[in-house]
Amino acid sequence: MNYRIMLIEDDAKIAAILKAELERYAYEVVCVTDFGRIKEEFLGARPHLVLLDINLPRYDGFYWCRQIRTVAKVPILFVSAREGEMDQVRALEHGGDDYIVKPFNLELVLAKVKSALRRAYGEYALGAEAEILRAGDLLLDRNRNRVSRGETEAELAPNEFRLLWALAERTGAIVSREELLEALWDDVDFVDDNTLTVNVARVRRRLADLGLPDAVETKRGQGYLLNPAAAPREDKP
Repeated sequence: MNYRIMLIEDDAKIAAILKAELERYAYEVVCVTDFGRIKEEFLGARPHLVLLDINLPRYDGFYWCRQIRTVAKVPILFVSAREGEMDQVRALEHGGDDYIVKPFNLELVLAKVKSALRRAYGEYALGAEAEILRAGDLLLDRNRNRVSRGETEAELAPNEFRLLWALAERTGAIVSREELLEALWDDVDFVDDNTLTVNVARVRRRLADLGLPDAVETKRGQGYLLNPAAAPREDKP
């Protein structure tokens, strides 16, 4: 498997050194270019692992670690000149998986990258079954935000995938709109109810691409139900 690594480092010299070394070991490296839109670039690149500095323009690495954690569980390794124990503690508390102090040994960085990838995706991966969910003919892969049916698969946006996962966990049962809103957003007080409707429509389109246009059923006044065995209705325009 060719792993993609996102490098979030504003020191061009350090970024170039890390990029060259990682590419030498066949990793694909994506460097952030706009430090005000790191989350957007992350979503566009969909890396398997992130190397993240703390001292960054505008917002620090702790902030961006939290932002990434709202959409992904990929390993995040902090690489920083800060040597204090509290900085390392904060890095872990904000969602980081490991901490490397600058100036660093390239062999150490590579060893930690390989170790993190093995734990997340390789032979040391724990709880892999919890990241895979089957609902009828559908197979949901939470590591990649993908749903497949047979040989066909589709990649979903994070909210779309969380919505489908919440429905798939209770396949055949009605899941209320309130429960789905809570599954998608931490603070539902500021979420327009129409936003859920939009996400449901998007999930339906993804499932239609897999040949299941009517798998998500609307139960008026109650919520939604996932029925992967539903046959397409012939009365649709």
